Amino acid sequence: MNESIATTGITVLVNGAAQLTQARTLEQWVQAQNQLPGAVATALNGQFVARAQRADKALADGDAIVTFQPIEGG
Repeated sequence: MNESIATTGITVLVNGAAQLTQARTLEQWVQAQNQLPGAVATALNGQFVARAQRADKALADGDAIVTFQPIEGG
């Protein structure tokens, strides 16, 4: 009998709402939301995460993601 290993998702809180995801990094999560990388700013567990650092931020069950409009200007 062949058994397949099912990939299970994790549950993250997105702007306060629970969401099941297969993403393993913040970058993968943003891509899965069909967001352009520059169209959304992100924080993970209360810490701002720059766009260039998203691929390095692993997601774990129970993590809190906050999204917001990026602020541009100078």
